[in-house]
Amino acid sequence: MKSLTVFLLLLSSASLAGEVRIVDVRVECPGSCTFAVTLEHADQGWSHYANQWDVMTLDDKLLGSRVLHHPHDDEQPFTRSLSGVTVPQGVSQVKVRARDKLHGYSSQEFLVDIPG
Repeated sequence: MKSLTVFLLLLSSASLAGEVRIVDVRVECPGSCTFAVTLEHADQGWSHYANQWDVMTLDDKLLGSRVLHHPHDDEQPFTRSLSGVTVPQGVSQVKVRARDKLHGYSSQEFLVDIPG
């Protein structure tokens, strides 16, 4: 499954012109989970910047969102964390999606294994 994820990420990176790209996701789960998500985007000031990322179940249930309140023009890629995310019992994998203010959600989704 991991090799499929890497292949899809490489395939999709060519088609993401202007969209936010998820570079890496790290997760720690001693109880509730903390997600550290690294994004890359050609932020262009307040009108066009990466402004949110979400943690979701594979069947699209929203588990948590990190809203980004300002552009990161000179800080690329950048990592931001979200703690206190409750992953339901029995869920072994989630997906992370990201959005920017101009394009909305990127076509890329990043699959993440939940440590058990």
